[in-house]
Amino acid sequence: MLSGLCVLVVEDDPLIAMVICDNVESVGGTVAGPFSTVGEALTFLTQAKIDAAIVDANLRDRDVTPLALFLIETAIPFIVYSAAGLPPELHARHPDLPLVMKPGKPLERLFALLRNGATDAL
Repeated sequence: MLSGLCVLVVEDDPLIAMVICDNVESVGGTVAGPFSTVGEALTFLTQAKIDAAIVDANLRDRDVTPLALFLIETAIPFIVYSAAGLPPELHARHPDLPLVMKPGKPLERLFALLRNGATDAL
């Protein structure tokens, strides 16, 4: 289903990150990461190209807002996968971001975004 697409995984819980990575690979995608901080993910993105992302809302160094804004600005489709919802600043600026509450299935929502032209949804 992902046919070689590269999916950035940003999740600070190692078990959840492992499950997401396994799920991405099981449907033909390649994984960038997983990264556990916004800083690591942003540094990676300055050097690499990805096709989509699944990101936790609250990471080790801060909430995901700067990373989400970068993904929006660069038209990279992504899902926020969170137990707490969108961070307040991000919700105020982009209340309709694709959000999957844990323990939901972020890949299903990502497939839908990719099928429907994800950049239009952001």
